[in-house]
Amino acid sequence: MGWLWAIIVGLVLGLLARAILPGKQDIPLWLTVVFGILGSILGNAVATWIGVNETKGIDWMRHLLQLIGAVVVVGVGDMLWQSIRSSRGKQRT
Repeated sequence: MGWLWAIIVGLVLGLLARAILPGKQDIPLWLTVVFGILGSILGNAVATWIGVNETKGIDWMRHLLQLIGAVVVVGVGDMLWQSIRSSRGKQRT
C-alpha cells in the first residue's frame, strides 16, 4: 500500500507543480509522477532537516515543502527532458 500511496501523492504533487510553473511542460505523465515522488522525498528531507516533519494535526509546513520540492524537480526535470529530446532529434538528422 505504501507504493500506491507514493504514486498517488507523486501524481497530485506533479500535476500541481506543472500547474504552478509558467508555460507548458512537455514531459509525459509517467515522468510527472516520478518527479512528483522525487519532489515529495526532497520536501520530506528538508522538513526533517529544519525540524518540522512531525507536528500535531496536519503537517502544513511539510506539505508545502513537498510541493516546493515538486515544483523544483519538475522545473529542472523538464529542462533536462527537453535537452535530451532535442539532442536525440539532432542525432537523427
